[in-house]
Amino acid sequence: MSSLLFWILAAPAGGALLLLLTPPHMRRTLRWITLGAATASLGIALAVAGAYDRVTGGPQLPFSVPIVPTLGIALDLAVDGWGVPLLLLTALIAVAGTLASWTLNGRDKEFFILLLVLILGVLGVFIAHDLFVFFLFYEIAVLPMYLLIGIWGTSHEVPAGGPFRYVWNHFSIGGRQYAAMKLTLMLLVGSALILVAILALYDAHGRTTFNLLELQKTDFDESLQIGCFLLLWLGFGTLAGVFPFHTWSPDGHASAPTAVSMLHAGVLMKLGAFGVMRVGMVLLPEGARFWIPVVGAVAVVNIVYGALSALGQSDLKYVIAYSSVSHMGVVMLGAATLTPNGWNGAIYQMFAHGVMTALLFAMVGLIYERAHTRAIAKMGGFGKVMPGIAAFFTIACLSSLGLPGTAGFVAELLVFLGAWQGPHPWWALPGILGAFVTAVYALSVARRIFWGPTPSDEAADLTDARRTEWGAPILLGAAILVFGFWPRLALDFIDSTTVEHVRALTSTLVAGHP
Repeated sequence: MSSLLFWILAAPAGGALLLLLTPPHMRRTLRWITLGAATASLGIALAVAGAYDRVTGGPQLPFSVPIVPTLGIALDLAVDGWGVPLLLLTALIAVAGTLASWTLNGRDKEFFILLLVLILGVLGVFIAHDLFVFFLFYEIAVLPMYLLIGIWGTSHEVPAGGPFRYVWNHFSIGGRQYAAMKLTLMLLVGSALILVAILALYDAHGRTTFNLLELQKTDFDESLQIGCFLLLWLGFGTLAGVFPFHTWSPDGHASAPTAVSMLHAGVLMKLGAFGVMRVGMVLLPEGARFWIPVVGAVAVVNIVYGALSALGQSDLKYVIAYSSVSHMGVVMLGAATLTPNGWNGAIYQMFAHGVMTALLFAMVGLIYERAHTRAIAKMGGFGKVMPGIAAFFTIACLSSLGLPGTAGFVAELLVFLGAWQGPHPWWALPGILGAFVTAVYALSVARRIFWGPTPSDEAADLTDARRTEWGAPILLGAAILVFGFWPRLALDFIDSTTVEHVRALTSTLVAGHP
């Protein structure tokens, strides 16, 4: 069983190698290889979930191979209760994203290779227990985004405005190259901060190991913890869309092709939040305690700002992009509570938001392929000709606003309970306000696009999803409902690790502050 984690990485890596050997003109074969690799990852993720002992909890299914023994670097793999649902999320979106890319036309081979490399990096982050390898997988997940957006993305017009409107055209605001470069530069700056913190912790431990479990046993100096936690929060937080370092995200979402948007919002942003919690808060409890008031305050700004920004957008992809900023604020709010309910809610929100936003972007891709526009004002009455797309889009919107019976409700309920029980109960109030604003724009957008008046006769020529296009909505829509009605499927895994980490964090803080 310990080799399961090796094989879950080998599946996308082997698929990418097979694609390298496949001639570009064999387009159908390229798709089936990618789908096979993604499906294998999903199958192995399910096997990992089945093999994980939720009663025992903690890291399980270890796999270790030394890489640079003299520096203490090893391919240390293990999965805990947080990692299990996130592995399932990644593999599920990988399958859905591959199906959503079935009609891709242009440089298919390169696209699917980069897609599998991105999936490899994301899977690696959730199971790496060596900080150096963790960082390598993190970079593997981030860097393909530049090419995936810069080559296969779309450009769109963004009206000039604000004090910098005179240089708008100079930087090609709205262009896919601009979005790809902005994303890459901002995330690379964040990566530099993360690397500094990792090396500082390695040095403080005596330069013997990068192993997370060993570092977790170390009582780092309080001043070092405070400095390193800030670096980790800023570095990982940039990827998590933390305000005001979120600005790369809406542009990246809007310009990315459908499958990349699904992975970008569905799992890539989760790496940042996962890093803040798994590395920052677990390894550096004193640093977390010092910065928690700031982390929580910024999180509630994220929630309200992201929701209000989504409310004011006219481009459908930007609505979902700013919605993701708001929902990632919910994740960070749950993390900032330092309570079992808050942390359970934060991890569950990663899963719920990942499935929901991937479904939304899949539906936007189908709408755009048919209507050739993302402008909400040019849409209306689509529900009459594409009832299936309308139904799945509405399910995702209902999960976004936290309707009972959807995965989004479970996540937000736990986070708001944790916020109310935490050191700053007032955090729950702007969080609930953000949920209210989310309901306003989610229902408004769904009504206007599918049930509102048709602006022209063009809607009569549109069609519903066909053949492989049904794959992504069925998989993701079913997940929203199944995990909404039966949250224990994920919560039993999550809670087994949350209890352990909160107990260790609390005991450390109490010991340090009698």
